[in-house]
Amino acid sequence: MHFLLLIVLCFCQTAFSQNATTQDDVAPANFDSPAVFQVTQPVDHSEGPMWDGRKNLLYFVDIHTGRVLSYNYDTKKVNFITLKGEVSSVIPAKKNENILVLGLDRSLVAVEWDGESEIKNQRTLTTVSQQFPQSRLNDGKADKQGRLWVGTMGYQNPLTRALAPNQGALYKVVKDTFISPKVEIAPVNISNGITWNKANDKMYYIDTPSRKVMEYTYDNEKGDISSPRVAVDVEKFASVAGFPDGMTVDQDDNLWIALYGGGSVIKANPVTGQLLQVVPIPARDVTSVMWGGPNLDILFVTTSRRSLTEDERKTSNAAGSVFAVTNLRTKGIPTHFVDIVDNARRANILAEILLNTSELFAPPASNDITSGQVQSTETSQSQSQNAVQAQDQNSQQRRNTERQEPPFWSAMINTIRNFF
Repeated sequence: MHFLLLIVLCFCQTAFSQNATTQDDVAPANFDSPAVFQVTQPVDHSEGPMWDGRKNLLYFVDIHTGRVLSYNYDTKKVNFITLKGEVSSVIPAKKNENILVLGLDRSLVAVEWDGESEIKNQRTLTTVSQQFPQSRLNDGKADKQGRLWVGTMGYQNPLTRALAPNQGALYKVVKDTFISPKVEIAPVNISNGITWNKANDKMYYIDTPSRKVMEYTYDNEKGDISSPRVAVDVEKFASVAGFPDGMTVDQDDNLWIALYGGGSVIKANPVTGQLLQVVPIPARDVTSVMWGGPNLDILFVTTSRRSLTEDERKTSNAAGSVFAVTNLRTKGIPTHFVDIVDNARRANILAEILLNTSELFAPPASNDITSGQVQSTETSQSQSQNAVQAQDQNSQQRRNTERQEPPFWSAMINTIRNFF
C-alpha cells in the first residue's frame, strides 16, 4: 500500500513539473517594445503632422474640412481653426512662431495663429499649378535653410477615388521669389513625403502611386537636387501592403514611412533598401509621421477614415485619430521651419510690386524639371501595371529638362490678387 502511494505521488509530481515547464516556456510580456497610444479623437482625414518644440505643439490638418489643429503636448488639449478650402501642409515660420505657412487648395497662405486663440491675420502668398485648376497642394516641408518644398496632386473624384494622372509637381519656394515657385520634379501624381538626412546632403521624396522612395543628392547651399535613384521600393516588401504616404527620418538616417491602406508605419534603410521594422497602427489608412515630444523620441502618426464604409468605421473607430508611438529606441532630428515670410499682414501693394520688379519684368528664367525618378499613373491598388508602363515611357521622354516660364501678366495678376 505504501509502495502504491509512493508511485502515485511521484506521478503527480512529474505531471506538475511538466505543466510548470510548459508555463515557463511562455514568453513574458515585453513592455519595452513599441507602444501605440491614441492621443486625439478621430477626424475625417488627419494629415501633415508638424512638431514645434518652441511651444510643444503638434500641428496637423483635417484636409477636406479645412481645419488646422494643434495638439498641446503639455495640456493634451486640441484646438483648431477652420479655413475656406482644403488644407494640406502646415509649417511654422522660423522667425515668428505664431506664423504658419499652409497649403490651401492651390495657394500658399500665411496665417497668424498661436495654436490656441483666433486667427489674427491671413495672407495669400502665391497660387501654383494654373494649368490644372482642379489640382491642389499636398505635402510640404522646409529644408535646413528655410526653403519650402511643397507638392501638388491632380483632381481626385471623391466617389470613385479616381485620380487625374500626371497633374502634380514638386515646387521649391524661396523668400526672394515666392510669387513664382520653381518646379523641381514633374510630372507626378500624388506628391507626398519629403525629408532630408542628418548630413543634409540627401533628399528623399515620394510620389505615392509609384510605391517608391526616391533619393536625390542635395546641395544644401543652393537647394538643388540631382542624381535620382530608388532608395526604397515598397513593392519588394512582401510582408506589408499599402502605398507610401508621409515620411520622416530618424537620427540614424533610417526612413519612417506611413503606409496608406497598409495599416502600419515601416522603418527602412535608404542605403540598402531593406525593411527594418513594421509598426502596426490601429487604422487602415495611415497618412503621415513626425517625430515630436521634448526629446523627439515620440513618433506621431496621422490616419484617415475618409475612405472607410460605415461598417468599416464601426470596427475601426479610432481611424482618423493621431497616434503616438513610444519605445522605438531611436529619435528624430530637429524640425526645420520655413523662412519665406515673417508676418501674415497684407503688405503695401506698390512696395510689393517694386520688391519683385526683377521677378516680374526680367526675362523669364528656365525652370529645370528633374524627372529621373520612376513614375506611375496608378490611382489605386486596382490600377497599377498598365499605369506604371505608360508613365515609365513618359518619364523616359522627359528625363532631360523642360521649360516652364511663368507668364508676365500671370505673375502680375497673382501679385495684385494676393493683397486684396
